[in-house]
Amino acid sequence: QWQLVESGGGLVQPGGSLRLSCAASGFTLDYYAIVWFRQAPGKEREGVSCISISGGDTDYADSVQGRFTISRDNLKNTVYLQMNSLKPEDTAVYYCAAAAWVLPEVTLYELSTRPLEIWGQGTLVTVSS
Repeated sequence: QWQLVESGGGLVQPGGSLRLSCAASGFTLDYYAIVWFRQAPGKEREGVSCISISGGDTDYADSVQGRFTISRDNLKNTVYLQMNSLKPEDTAVYYCAAAAWVLPEVTLYELSTRPLEIWGQGTLVTVSS
């Protein structure tokens, strides 16, 4: 069974950091671009960041630009989202999703608005003092 499993969420104080992981099970991430989404209570899901299959291209939402960094380790079949300088408004359930997108360039708008093949179950991030 093809699965994505997120981990690394938790409670952190404002200004703190977390690193989320998105691990693939049952398939290889080598041929998939990966998108991180988040959904806060009462709000629509939004794209946060994406990364190309090689890791050579990334894109970010304006709200996280300069604070979040997406990366991938294809040998470990895992994508990461390093989140620094966290704010209360970053509180949300974070999801990763795989897109069958092999082009070297990615845009968050393109990948977050198309049907995505595989989704994780989400991990909760709470930023609060």
